Amino acid sequence: MSKAKGTADKNLSNVVAELEHNPVNSHQAQQLNQDQNDRRHQDALNHDEPTDLQNQRS
Repeated sequence: MSKAKGTADKNLSNVVAELEHNPVNSHQAQQLNQDQNDRRHQDALNHDEPTDLQNQRS
């Protein structure tokens, strides 16, 4: 299957929309910052560490 030409990636458009959003007050700014930190933390958890490869059983 091929992707339709001329359509933007849905995930990329969501990120761009979030980056363009300006916080209304300090509480909302803190919430946006926490959301970004949560995504960054989850991304780090989803990646394997190189030390994990040393403990595999054959």
